[in-house]
Amino acid sequence: MEISGLNIKNFDYNLPKEKIAQFPLKKRDESRLVIFRDGKISESRFQDIYEFLPPDSLMIYNETKVVQARLLFQKETGANIEIFCLEPIEPTREIQQAFEQQSGIVWKCLVGNSKKWKSGQLKKPFTVGGKKVVLIAGRELQYQSYSLVKFYWEPAKLTFSDILLYSGIIPLPPYMNRQAVESDKYRYQTVYAKSEGSVAAPTAGLHFTEEVFEKLKQKNIKFDEVTLHVGAGTFKPVSTPDIRQHEMHTEHIYIRKETIENILQHQSSHIIAVGTTTTRTIESLYWHGVKLLVDDDQSETIDIEQWDPYDTKYDKNISVKESLEAVLKLMSEKGMDVISGQTRLIIIPGYSYKIPNILITNFHMPQSTLLLLVSAFIGDMWKDVYDYALKNNFRFLSYGDSCLFFRK
Repeated sequence: MEISGLNIKNFDYNLPKEKIAQFPLKKRDESRLVIFRDGKISESRFQDIYEFLPPDSLMIYNETKVVQARLLFQKETGANIEIFCLEPIEPTREIQQAFEQQSGIVWKCLVGNSKKWKSGQLKKPFTVGGKKVVLIAGRELQYQSYSLVKFYWEPAKLTFSDILLYSGIIPLPPYMNRQAVESDKYRYQTVYAKSEGSVAAPTAGLHFTEEVFEKLKQKNIKFDEVTLHVGAGTFKPVSTPDIRQHEMHTEHIYIRKETIENILQHQSSHIIAVGTTTTRTIESLYWHGVKLLVDDDQSETIDIEQWDPYDTKYDKNISVKESLEAVLKLMSEKGMDVISGQTRLIIIPGYSYKIPNILITNFHMPQSTLLLLVSAFIGDMWKDVYDYALKNNFRFLSYGDSCLFFRK
């Protein structure tokens, strides 16, 4: 597919501040649900989503867990400095390994009130199990938009996961414009969150409850999971008029061999992606298989660049079966149970989806890459759906209501 000069202004809409949900509903599955299928818009409640999903489908969700990645320090002068941990740098860049590291690690961070931290170390005392802990932060390098920060702590045997758990704050999206409260620690997580690594929740999953899963099981809907650790770049709006100038952020993904086999087994039925992160993960998996076949590069690591799917050399109409079997073959030869890597995949109108044909998602920011992904899924009718939701007082963004889209 040739990349056209897509104008991001065509993906704008007026979102009044009062439509942005500041807090979640008391019960997760009582959120409203807008449904778009065969050109028609209807609505229901998320707790009844099972009524609209076909039996014998495969539902895939992102099991990543949000970490308390905001650290607040106070200098002796009284100045408050906020450090927002984005991704690990040393001694490992692998996120899940980084959380198990003990004292002495370097992370790429955003620093709030940076001008007040010209030199020296920051210290943050707190307690774990009644014992005093001191976290020390020192800025190694400062760039225009981020810093490299080295963290030490005593006792050194604690992991970085422990440090964030006991001293960090849940990083709510900037558009909420409020401080995190105690309830955000569990409400800004899905009920199935497991693997630490995200600085933002895969919000489509926030509506699920055990009761919803039980109703889905009664329709013989199967479940599987992938992992994409959501980065802060997910909030980055498209700031260039032409989408070709927008630079996507990198996110780390993990997919089990069993999940790939399940996708293959359900190719003749329906595959439901819970959220844009799940969608980008399984579509990236497809393109990794294509690269294995076309490039003959037998890489054990997924590495999907932003425009890979739009490169004419990959326009070979390779089937999902061919692609995923190539991945499984490589994994078997290498003795791999999980394939991992990174993706910068951007999905824009004109993209041809390969794996999911049903999408559960939330309402997204104007002029965002997530809105482009939705438009690629249901076409220009996204405007009618969003207009309906605005006129009927749906709640928008992370803690807002939900959408069920059937692919055009």
